Amino acid sequence: MDLPKYVKALKELLELMKNHDLAEVELEEDGQKVRLRKSEPHVSAAPIAIQGSVLGSQPDGLPGVSADGTDEVEEDDDLHRVEAPLVGTFYRASSPEADPFVSEGDRVDEDTVLCIIEAMKVMNEVTAGVGGIVREIFVENGAPVEFGELLFKIEIS
Repeated sequence: MDLPKYVKALKELLELMKNHDLAEVELEEDGQKVRLRKSEPHVSAAPIAIQGSVLGSQPDGLPGVSADGTDEVEEDDDLHRVEAPLVGTFYRASSPEADPFVSEGDRVDEDTVLCIIEAMKVMNEVTAGVGGIVREIFVENGAPVEFGELLFKIEIS
């Protein structure tokens, strides 16, 4: 194999991907196959704790906005909303065999882990952010969640 020719071909493929905003290119010639694929942006490999009360919440005094873009009516202002801080898969427990982190009626403090959201193979813990009692859980185990989606309501105490 002629290495300079091979490197030149790779450079041309990379330039082609860049110029045409391609995510993947595959080339096969003389029994040799090359596939180039853009990787997703790198996410920290270590789990991180995300406080539900900080990310995905609206500033005081402003109404929330639902997925269809309309104003959302808050019927129970006394309950703290924990919303999904990122897009991913919602898990109520650390493994399929483990008990859920919390159930409705459980008392939590601000550092209590409520769930895990898996995004790009990284497990991200979501904490309560406030002390109180879990009043409602809105997502089924293993379900996909969107940024800002309501996960839990906690009665602050």
